[in-house]
Amino acid sequence: IPWFPAAARREKAVIMTGFSSRMQMSREVAQALASNKPVVALESTILCHGMPYPSNVRTALEVEEIIRSAGAVPATIAIIGGIPHVGLTRKEIEMLGREGHKVKKVSRRDLAYVVASRVHGATTVSATMILAHAAGVRVFVTGGIGGVHRGVESTWDVSTDLRELGRTPVCVVCAGVKSILDIPKTLEYLETEGVPVMTYGQKDFPSFFTASSGVRSPMTVGSAEQAAAVVGAQADLGLGGTLVAVPIPREHQ
Repeated sequence: IPWFPAAARREKAVIMTGFSSRMQMSREVAQALASNKPVVALESTILCHGMPYPSNVRTALEVEEIIRSAGAVPATIAIIGGIPHVGLTRKEIEMLGREGHKVKKVSRRDLAYVVASRVHGATTVSATMILAHAAGVRVFVTGGIGGVHRGVESTWDVSTDLRELGRTPVCVVCAGVKSILDIPKTLEYLETEGVPVMTYGQKDFPSFFTASSGVRSPMTVGSAEQAAAVVGAQADLGLGGTLVAVPIPREHQ
C-alpha cells in the first residue's frame, strides 16, 4: 500500500484477500492467533464518535493496556482507507481519534460502501463482529450493545447488533443495554434470534450505566469458566453468537 508508512507496514501482516478487499492484521494479533493466545476484539465507534479528542485516544490505549495486563492481546478493529484492520498501531488510533466524527460510522449495511469508497470507517458492534469472525477472533468486548428502541411498533427501529448476534459466532461481552432502550423487547428479540444471553453474577440483566435493569436475565453464570463453556457449546453446535452481560460495579453507577 504506497501511502502506508514503512514503519507501520512492519507492524502489519496481510492475512486474507477474500473479504471484498484485503484485510490487514497487526503482527501482535497475528502472532497471538498463530500461537493460540487469547485475543479480544474492540470496536472503534467509541474512538471516533463516543468521546472528544484526546480523551478518546487516551481511553482506547488504556483499554488495550488493561487487556494486555490480563494476559490477552487487544485487537481494535477499524477500516482505514477502505481496508479492514484487525489490530491498530498507536499512530492509527491517534489518527482516527483526531479525525473523530469525520470517520464514517460503519455497521453491516455500510461495510461494502466504505470498503469500495476507500475511506476510513469506525466499526459498530455488528461490523466489529463480522471482521473479528473473519479474522478468527472469537471474543469481543464493548460497553453496551444496541437494542430495540421504545416505540418500535411505529418506527421499526431495531439495532442491527441484535441480528448480528444471531448469525455471527462471536461472544460479545458488555455491560448490557442502555436504559433508554426497550430492554424487555430487546431480550425478546434476542430470544427470537436464538442468542444465549447470560448475566454474570446476578439474576437481573444490567442496563449499561446501572447494574440492574429490573428485568430478569434469561440465564445467569457464576464464573468465566461457566460462560466459556456455553460459548464453546454454542460454537460447536454452529448456532451463532452469544452475549455475556457483566454489570457495572455498583460503586460506579
